[in-house]
Amino acid sequence: MSRTVLHGTFGALVLLAAALPPLPAAEAVKLRPLVSIYAGGDGSGLREPVGVGCGAEAIAVADAANGRILTFAIGADSVRPRDAFSVPQVSLPLRVEWIAGGELLVLDGRSRRIARIGARGELVGFLEPRGEALGPVEPRSFAVGPDERLYVLDLAGWRVLVLDLSGAVERSIAFPAEAGFLSDLAVDPRGDVYVVDSVGRRVHVARKGEAALAPLTPSLFEDLDFPTSIAVDAEGRLFVADEHGGGVVILGRDGSFRGRQLARGWKDGLLRYPSDLCLDGRGRLFVTERGNNRVQMFEIR
Repeated sequence: MSRTVLHGTFGALVLLAAALPPLPAAEAVKLRPLVSIYAGGDGSGLREPVGVGCGAEAIAVADAANGRILTFAIGADSVRPRDAFSVPQVSLPLRVEWIAGGELLVLDGRSRRIARIGARGELVGFLEPRGEALGPVEPRSFAVGPDERLYVLDLAGWRVLVLDLSGAVERSIAFPAEAGFLSDLAVDPRGDVYVVDSVGRRVHVARKGEAALAPLTPSLFEDLDFPTSIAVDAEGRLFVADEHGGGVVILGRDGSFRGRQLARGWKDGLLRYPSDLCLDGRGRLFVTERGNNRVQMFEIR
């Protein structure tokens, strides 16, 4: 083939490429502040709120330093105080999640046990993991999966335990050998489990049915200082709270970087030591801030 023909072919390819529409890029996620919560219904201020759980029409907040659980009804762009209760056996609530029937599961930081709290704030009992050759269990965090199974981040056993709501362990997922300090987990609608590594500054994953976690991302040392909590939405997007860096990093289901939002500060729309986050399924993200003693609601855009 002559050089003239090759040149003409190359030129045609360039023109064709220029005429084609650009390949779709991952759309950046933005967070717009809507509401900040500083107090319960009685007017008493939050003190070190460290956990938040999203329900269909309400959120629950673990108000740790006050030793109480607060619930709030949520509207399109508003939040209204609903209930407040303290349970003597759960004097240091750290994590909170809704389950069916309006009940709550709450991790107590002193006993390291998961309590089941009734809809009226009464203690129903403790959810005690049980199984053959189980050994010691030390929950750091937990998540409720789409199948109403409980996924417990167990530091004593270096694993994620999967159990039903009676406490029977159905299986376990091993931590990766290269893990630093695993601090929180989330389960997506497919049943995939994501765990955030605070020291390694990365996310690990176990796809549904897998027996061990594996790295999903490299170390995100340029984007995360000390991540401590993670949430996942229906699309599989991951929201990672950077406690020391005062921001939220968004990742795709495949671990691809989708951006970093917010910054460290005291004003509404900024974060100071964000400790937990949850998604309500209606395009809103809730973040607790230990440093600012508040919970913020953001619109995901």
